[in-house]
Amino acid sequence: MIKKSSVKTLLTGSLLAFSLVSSFSHATVVEIRTSLGPIQVNLFDNTTPKTVANFLSYVNSGAYVNNVVHRVESNFVVQAGGFNYSGKFPELDSVATGTPVQNEPKLSNLRGTIAMAKLGGSVNSATSQWFFSLANNSANLDVQNGGFTVFGQVIGDGMQVVDAIAAVNRFNAGGALASIPIRNYTTADANNNVAVTENNLVIISDIVIIDATVATHPEIVPANNTLINSSNNGGSNSGSDSGGGGSFAWLSVLALIGLGRRIYRS
Repeated sequence: MIKKSSVKTLLTGSLLAFSLVSSFSHATVVEIRTSLGPIQVNLFDNTTPKTVANFLSYVNSGAYVNNVVHRVESNFVVQAGGFNYSGKFPELDSVATGTPVQNEPKLSNLRGTIAMAKLGGSVNSATSQWFFSLANNSANLDVQNGGFTVFGQVIGDGMQVVDAIAAVNRFNAGGALASIPIRNYTTADANNNVAVTENNLVIISDIVIIDATVATHPEIVPANNTLINSSNNGGSNSGSDSGGGGSFAWLSVLALIGLGRRIYRS
């Protein structure tokens, strides 16, 4: 069995100047280059300017080079932005994070949107982690933990790639990696101590700006979050932080039950 090893912190100083996000170029379209293909995302610069600026600060710093898609929940979310692969698994480097960004829950968490992950019970705690919605998650995520900030939408055939990632078998490597997609790998491989390599993980090689115009794709009209201000907004229904330890026993996707539909960052 793969032995337990803590996720180590990436010691870099490149992200310590996040207060200077205004110096970064605003971009409407970025391309997330994954092992299974590119995903183009139209960012909502004008609707969620603080969140877009925060995300682009990580993009421009190179924080997402060799980033790992570390969480998939079927018919719910695909999550990344927190950990980078540097040659070993399950040891991953945590992305160095800056000052959390103020929550901007203006848009609805529908299928194909990208939104920021947060600490459980902390509304303004988003830093580097983000997720794609695989389904209409508005009833949950538009209100949970103060609402989750949607800051972009997948365009073109990008959701085919997102769905392909979601279809990869998942394993429990403990802690924040409790539902990580691992390609071309079986429970028998894990039981026989077959090493997981870069070729098995869903890796984001980089995220790059492909259109720096602030107002492209005017045909995209995102749905507003109409639930956040309702009297029964469920703000106390916050996800718990799963950044702690846990067993590194490997389980097939069929054994991953009871994880709940909550969003958190580690």
